[in-house]
Amino acid sequence: MRLAGSAGQSFGAFLARGVTLDLIGETNDYCGKGLSGGRIAVQPSPKFRGEPGENIITGNVVLYGAIAGEAYFRGVAGERFAVRNSGAQAVVEGVGDHGCEYMTGGTVAVLGLTGRNFAAGMSGGIAYVYDVDGDFARRCNTAMVDFEPVLIESEQQAKVSRDLWHLGQCDEPLLKNLIERHARHTGSSRAHAILENWAEHRLRFVKVFPKEYRRALGELAAAHRKAAA
Repeated sequence: MRLAGSAGQSFGAFLARGVTLDLIGETNDYCGKGLSGGRIAVQPSPKFRGEPGENIITGNVVLYGAIAGEAYFRGVAGERFAVRNSGAQAVVEGVGDHGCEYMTGGTVAVLGLTGRNFAAGMSGGIAYVYDVDGDFARRCNTAMVDFEPVLIESEQQAKVSRDLWHLGQCDEPLLKNLIERHARHTGSSRAHAILENWAEHRLRFVKVFPKEYRRALGELAAAHRKAAA
């Protein structure tokens, strides 16, 4: 479904697998609440003359409790983006305060600035944040997460991080694929610019990795190795 205009509250809530909502315009709060396998793509009108990455395109508490599916926003989200996300994949070009709060699963890529208290209570999933100004660490709540560089596809990195690679957690292809899909579904100029000089821009991403998730992956990898021995 392709739509145009301003969507109200809870646009695409509980959207089922196999359904795509392609919106040219903007949404209000709770967009994608409980997303259950569908796809949401939001981009501004061609008549919009501002810079999408510097303007709000979707409201607060977007993807609250999402369990599966995809969401792409060519613009900035309000507060509490992806709160309690447990399985959806999403790309956005900036978020307000408390991004990825209480997230337990899924993957989020932020291609711009974040507000304060990012990743508060985040126990699962992974976030990749493009550190625009080199100051992201000051805006992130590190009580439950660690920072890591994006692991690139190489034999050396595979040996260093064999446990995570064994479980399909290689960062670079996952992140690049997310950004490629964002560019395809929203026409994002920011995504295209990152992809055009990927070798340089990938180094600017910070991987936000929950400590408990890392521990659980390590235990799972150890169990796999033991079973295969």
